[in-house]
Amino acid sequence: MRGLGNFIVTVCCVVGFLAANSRAAEPATVPSIPAFPGAEGYGATATGGRGGSVYHVTNLNDSGSGSFRDAVSQPNRTVVFDVGGIIKMATDVTASNNLTIAGQTAPGEGICLYGNQVTFSDHNNVIVRYIRFRQGMGGSRGQCSIRVSSGSDMIFDHCSIQWGRWDCLGLTEGTHDLTLQYCMIGEGLDPQRFGALIDTVQNVTISHNIWQSLHSRNPKCKGTIQYINNVVYNWGITGLVGGHSAADHQLDVINNYFIAGPDSNQQAVGFFTSTDHVFNSGNLVDQDKDGKLNGREVADADYNDKGELPTFVPKAWGNPPFAVTVDSAPDAYAKAIAGAGCSLHRDAVDMRLIDDVKSLGSKGKIINQESDAGGLSEIKTGPAQKDSDGDGIPDAWELAHGMNPNDPSDANKLDKSGYTMLEVYLNSLVELAADSQRESK
Repeated sequence: MRGLGNFIVTVCCVVGFLAANSRAAEPATVPSIPAFPGAEGYGATATGGRGGSVYHVTNLNDSGSGSFRDAVSQPNRTVVFDVGGIIKMATDVTASNNLTIAGQTAPGEGICLYGNQVTFSDHNNVIVRYIRFRQGMGGSRGQCSIRVSSGSDMIFDHCSIQWGRWDCLGLTEGTHDLTLQYCMIGEGLDPQRFGALIDTVQNVTISHNIWQSLHSRNPKCKGTIQYINNVVYNWGITGLVGGHSAADHQLDVINNYFIAGPDSNQQAVGFFTSTDHVFNSGNLVDQDKDGKLNGREVADADYNDKGELPTFVPKAWGNPPFAVTVDSAPDAYAKAIAGAGCSLHRDAVDMRLIDDVKSLGSKGKIINQESDAGGLSEIKTGPAQKDSDGDGIPDAWELAHGMNPNDPSDANKLDKSGYTMLEVYLNSLVELAADSQRESK
């Protein structure tokens, strides 16, 4: 009996262990507020570094104390910037879990990460806003400007993701619950000059982005993906690419605008097969390159470039915890022109690319290397605001909002909105800039 009793105890312990680990692997309870006001889609449940420590990036060095590489090397952080400019990365940078990377805090014209890949692979719960990611020809062949393999619960908002040597962006191998919104993805470099491979993913939202001057993959979609309100300009051989594989894929293609440029053929969508289950609604394509936004509806037949159509479905599959705001295709174009990419302070590269899109057919080029388009431009810094307690909130803002500039603990106190006071400050930087942009028009 003693042996039987020991056996039962052992079995119970094993079952308990498995159950505990199973519970740990289950998705967390959906929060009542999104990652930040305006966060949408499947990645909007990310909390990032909420409640953790604050790390100040104080220099543009590749490594060492105060560097971006050091800032993202440890979990449970909100990363703020006391300096703007170009950070030249000699090797790939690997980010950790539970991070908020608040590019909107950078003084001057913001931050650009240049020279190699930034990877978020095998990590989760990340918020990234207002950063320029540009790999460039100095990076390794076969890599991207941003890589996420087996990652989850992430949102990339208002980022410029360019000059990748294989794809500008790679989301692969089981990545799930991720949003890419209001970003600029473009000018891929040799050898492929592609936009993004999105492969073997679940619950990925891609909305309100600009994809431009890419040979193909704007993006390539294999998994369960929402593709809503994107602008695709100056594709090469193909714009939006299907999964065209033996596995079944789900893809909502809703209210996007495909606009041909100087390098474009007539294939705005292609490489689809019957295993691609597509909801096609409200999409427009403008192929005449006449400088006017006057597209026609994307018909089901447009998806047939290889003799096979996708399986069209009557209803969208996507239903994220925080729904995507769905605009008409023309309104999505206007929103992207006004604010996509690292747009608090657009640098010369992004301004050139926006000007290409606005030409509606006459400007833009698929390049081989960044020097073909003039390379990097200067990104100016500015003075950092005084932050006596180092909590990521400037003294002046703390005083104006009834906080103590000598007490770092009050940054993590909850506001009535549900965000911490640090998050309220970070969100206010974006709201103020948006108000200023609206007033200047």
